[in-house]
Amino acid sequence: MRIIILKKDLSDLCQYFWVSENLMNLRSDIVKFGLERTPHRALWKCLGVTDEDFSKPFIGIANSFTELVPGHMHLDKLVEYVKAGIRAAGGVPFEFNTIAICDGLAMGHKGMHYSLPSREIIADSIEVMAEAYSFDGLVLLTNCDKITPGMIMAAARLDIPAIVVTGGPMLSGRYGRRRVDVAAIFEAIGEYSVGKIGAEDLRMLEECAFPTCGSCNGMYTANTMACIAEAIGLSLPGCATALAFSSKKIRIAKRSGERIVEMVRENLRPSNILTRKAFENAITIDAALGGSTNAVLHIKAIAEEAGVDLPLEVFDEISRRVPHICDMRPSGPYDMEELDAAGGVPAIMSALHDKLHLDALTVTGKTVGENIKDSRVLDWEVIRPPTNPVHKEGGIAILFGNLAPKGAVTKVTAISPRTLVFKGPARVFDSEEEALQSILNKDINMGDVIVIRYEGPKGGPGMREMLTPTASITGMGLGESVALITDGRFSGATRGPCIGHVSPEAAEGGPIAALKDGDTIIINIPERRLDVDLSDEEIKKRLASWSPRMPKIFKGYLRRYWYFVQSADKGGVLKSQP
Repeated sequence: MRIIILKKDLSDLCQYFWVSENLMNLRSDIVKFGLERTPHRALWKCLGVTDEDFSKPFIGIANSFTELVPGHMHLDKLVEYVKAGIRAAGGVPFEFNTIAICDGLAMGHKGMHYSLPSREIIADSIEVMAEAYSFDGLVLLTNCDKITPGMIMAAARLDIPAIVVTGGPMLSGRYGRRRVDVAAIFEAIGEYSVGKIGAEDLRMLEECAFPTCGSCNGMYTANTMACIAEAIGLSLPGCATALAFSSKKIRIAKRSGERIVEMVRENLRPSNILTRKAFENAITIDAALGGSTNAVLHIKAIAEEAGVDLPLEVFDEISRRVPHICDMRPSGPYDMEELDAAGGVPAIMSALHDKLHLDALTVTGKTVGENIKDSRVLDWEVIRPPTNPVHKEGGIAILFGNLAPKGAVTKVTAISPRTLVFKGPARVFDSEEEALQSILNKDINMGDVIVIRYEGPKGGPGMREMLTPTASITGMGLGESVALITDGRFSGATRGPCIGHVSPEAAEGGPIAALKDGDTIIINIPERRLDVDLSDEEIKKRLASWSPRMPKIFKGYLRRYWYFVQSADKGGVLKSQP
């Protein structure tokens, strides 16, 4: 507890002096105390800060609320409970906002170029605010795709006490007895194009797909990252799966506000939590859940900010020894509501306790082992026993080969066992739009391998997701007879033999740039191979005549992003130096 003493000297000038009873200095003291901070105190008071508040921790709340994202449209309400918790614990909350892009709304057009790049803006904007105002701690109120990793990247970079509150998933939509969601509505495009459904069915799916606020209902990127935030130790237990509109989510938000003030007093920082063990725990849970391939990009980006060495091969090593025990949408039957009822992430961690680093520290101030000691699985159908898994191996596979010397990523749990080995002629397209037009025109034949290139971090620029073409393929009934590879990436809703993040990308002269129509592509997921049936000499010969292409958009922020962005195998992060 600080005591502020107002003292008048002989010249009748006012000076602030302060002493600390517990000898704990706050980071925010630099903007509060001393004669030279008189203007600062006047400005703080204009914001409603009282003299008594100056002795308390100042907590920033990075809120990604916007009126444009279904997963975030309730965060203006949820933040009030975070603030209540901060005040109850003796802190002073200050809310500010970040940008937020809904990938569903940005999908399939120019807007998707800006989705992944927005992650870096979010991280930068939080850094700017936290440093400018010298916050003592941060609450990161987030929910969807790029926003959650962007916020965690900022926390790792700043290394001040921080806690993540994810906004929670929405309920599944219902059309009669059919459960519908983002995957269903995107796949409906293909279904309609081949006459599987009529115009009225399409319209009704449109009406029913998104029934409440919150992140999409399955193990798509948003919920994958929420589960990773909890598993890595930055969210309170139960936060990831608590539904967006639930009283459970409200209680977690309030407790998170209380906890951040305690973390400031304990000086518990992200660097204490984001260790190699924590990252391995996060990858373990991702493998068990069969999460989105985007998690690979984001976990590597967070590790880069945290200064933790995390080679791409680690994802594959962990996925090979961790069973897939949760058969979640889009490839499985269960949604987030059912996962929460089954016990959520704490229950999964308890089921996999022998594969986790139980001594890893978390935002609770306790270890993973201490957090989950009383957790148990409440539904062994939703969370399967490791001895009776959905698949013996986890959800992510990292492929290498003469098409991907630096690696490629696929979601094994979304692929039929019949297509784990796939061989076929390449159908090469230099953009997502070209590929989609060919798909909808029914120019793709069974057995083809669609290649979409110049869509990587630099080639896009922005590494667009490919949900529209992949969902159209599935909707047309070609999900097990056509494969797709790209230097771009996929939505968590993607199903089928789809290989993304091919590195090096075409824009950097990777082997994918050398492909021609008719080249034989060989995908062998059990052996973790991605190859083209060409000799090294032939690939080199073709690349010798290759010349770089100008990106599709070369102005504004994307031009700056193009200059600095690194390859997908490095997480698509920006270079620290020009």
